[in-house]
Amino acid sequence: MSLTTRGIIATGGWNRREFLQFSALAALGWMTGCATNPVTGKSQFMLMSEEDEIAIDRQHAPKQISADYGISQDRRLDDYIARTGKRLVPATHRPQMPYRFMVVNATYVNAYAFPGGSIAVTRGILLKLDNEAELASLLGHELGHVNARHTAQQMSKATLTQALVGGASALAGTQNQVFGDLAGQLGAIGAGALLAAYSRDNEREADDLGLRYMAAAGYNPEGFEGLMDMLRSLNRHRANAVELLFATHPMSEERYQTAIQAIGTHYPDHQGQPLHRERYRDHTAGLRRMAGAIEAMQNGENEMARQRFGAAEQQFQQALQKAPRDYTAHLLMAKCQYAQKRFARAAEYAREAQQIYPQEAQAHLIAGLAQLQNHNYAAADANFEDFDRMLPGNPDLLFLRGLAQEGMQRREEAARYYMAYLRVVRQGAPAQHAYQRLVDWGYVRP
Repeated sequence: MSLTTRGIIATGGWNRREFLQFSALAALGWMTGCATNPVTGKSQFMLMSEEDEIAIDRQHAPKQISADYGISQDRRLDDYIARTGKRLVPATHRPQMPYRFMVVNATYVNAYAFPGGSIAVTRGILLKLDNEAELASLLGHELGHVNARHTAQQMSKATLTQALVGGASALAGTQNQVFGDLAGQLGAIGAGALLAAYSRDNEREADDLGLRYMAAAGYNPEGFEGLMDMLRSLNRHRANAVELLFATHPMSEERYQTAIQAIGTHYPDHQGQPLHRERYRDHTAGLRRMAGAIEAMQNGENEMARQRFGAAEQQFQQALQKAPRDYTAHLLMAKCQYAQKRFARAAEYAREAQQIYPQEAQAHLIAGLAQLQNHNYAAADANFEDFDRMLPGNPDLLFLRGLAQEGMQRREEAARYYMAYLRVVRQGAPAQHAYQRLVDWGYVRP
């Protein structure tokens, strides 16, 4: 169940759809072939090896995790989720994969898996679950996508046909205009609309596998029924915080009924297995104490998506009052201040977020953008450098560092960054800006 944050500049990395698209195009140059599906045992068209899946996961999962405000700082909760996930692994069809199970700080309701076995659940969806069996069902469903190789299959069939241009391409072409569309990007809940959705057949297969895995791990299948009933209820109401979940993971009454029938038909002897409700509530107690703050953040993100920034600010303020040391709340407020062109306050909230969670990258990017707007070019560049160190490989950082160097009147350094950027990105307004500066400064002949 995948979800990301809109805009490469706003997130500091490719989202899941972008790396799917890039990999699909790259696959055109690979040798075609077939592989045996680990679940069905049948031959299927597959261009990616298991090593490819793991490599893609390791390259891109950290960027998605940062876009979702990093791994939870509640170590007790993190360890509990990891233990629950690992309990399912021996029952899977690919137990050799390097699985990782984590909680991310995002507040929307979702979970997602990368092809190499990185599986994340948001704080928002954990608040919707009632017991450990439901959690195991959710993790089992995501394990189903990995084991059935659904993402690798999408890449191999090249269902996505073109890579997106870099996230800065939507920006205007001068330093004063270059952040013209950023307010809208920062206000978005996420870029789920940019994600390739799983098919209904993919979802049914992942449901079947998730049910199989959780029952084999010793859980009561009623937990899977509870998960499906919760999803069915959310699908009916379609609150903003769950819209993108169903955009990428289609839900239907038929899917719910299929799961209920499977439980009654294939797992009648498992009904006496535990749900572990008390154990779940014990390990999620800290998270549930934050439920009010998370709801306020969800409301604020909804207002940001509507560009009602004053109303969003009120919601984020409520969240900070309830959870004054929450990294996500501070960073959301920083984005809200940025959207209102209060760049000094945006930088302040981003700095506070850095202090709360110094190992997480996104706050450094937001602080750098705000400092750039404040013409504090040295501070901006220092933040961009920190971000690039934590999440290397984003070409847009070359452009942003070029802007910072330009602001400090360091033409030679700015030119070096602009030339490096143009080696990677050739189209879009930032590329035009970089090229024009190189022409103006005499490094390139027009």
